[in-house]
Amino acid sequence: MVWKESKMIIEKKFNWILLLILIVTIFFSLFYGSVKVPIGEIIKVLFNQLGGFDFPVEKKSFTSIVFYVRLPRVLIGVIVGGALAICGCTMQSLLKNPIADSSIVGISSGASLGAIIAISLGITGHSLFVMPILAIVMALFVAGLVYGLASLKGRTDNLLLILSGIAVSSFVGSISSLLLTTMVEAQLKEYIFWSIGSLSGRRWEHFNLAIVPISILIFLLTHYGKELNILLLGDEEAKALGIDIKSLRKRILIIVSLITSISVCISGNIGFVGLIIPHILRKLIGSDNRKLLKTSFLAGAFFITLCDLISRTLFAPVEVGVGIITAIVGAPYFIYLIIKIRKNGERI
Repeated sequence: MVWKESKMIIEKKFNWILLLILIVTIFFSLFYGSVKVPIGEIIKVLFNQLGGFDFPVEKKSFTSIVFYVRLPRVLIGVIVGGALAICGCTMQSLLKNPIADSSIVGISSGASLGAIIAISLGITGHSLFVMPILAIVMALFVAGLVYGLASLKGRTDNLLLILSGIAVSSFVGSISSLLLTTMVEAQLKEYIFWSIGSLSGRRWEHFNLAIVPISILIFLLTHYGKELNILLLGDEEAKALGIDIKSLRKRILIIVSLITSISVCISGNIGFVGLIIPHILRKLIGSDNRKLLKTSFLAGAFFITLCDLISRTLFAPVEVGVGIITAIVGAPYFIYLIIKIRKNGERI
């Protein structure tokens, strides 16, 4: 009885607990590194820079380390992790598939192709906006192509959507590979650094580029929780309840494409976040998307922040890409899911 009541309290306060853990992880990320900055000094730096105060800081370098190096990197991890997780949660509900994420319908590969085109043309240094614009255009184009292939006479088959996504992603991947063969050494280094997924060198410019559009798009996406719940009942039931399924799917795919494109541009390819986070959360708090979407954001933000901390400290002074850490965690979990699905005789 006591355990049941405790479980109910934890479920009710789950988001607040996650938020508290995220804040603690953020502060630890600001504290820990090649130079350890005391928590008191971190708070002084934040008050001085954000609130206009003039508290004395023990070392001048603390301000640069905390505010100009670590803080933008950590905050980008928060928004990218949250964005990828909420997109994965949406796609799993939209496709009624527990192992779906934005990559399965070609959105990530389209965004990646746009980024590779920008790198191969050598125009990434001209403006921060070049790569995101090309990534968004290509992500929307590929998502539209996949959706068009899977739709017939106004109906969209989820299995066809997944198969079309796999086929088109493979084709887009081959074009990306072709472009890679034409790159010079400097462009290849830029691509490799970007492709493994890394938050190294992320600055306030990158954060400012992403925070407004991603915040608006995530806000829009969280308002589709009720509709996603209805879609889980089945297309016929959704139609009976007055849902325009075709229009709803298009709107959601466009929002997911935009969020994924911007995230991929500022952080590179960071995989498995959108797959494992929503899947684990469904086991913990259920499948109500009205709650699951918000919780996915917080859990994804925490996951990337923690993985980024590990990526820059585990083999210090050498830093590995955060995408490598998420893959080390995510790939075994993905294999576990496949084995479990096969064991239970379930359809994917």
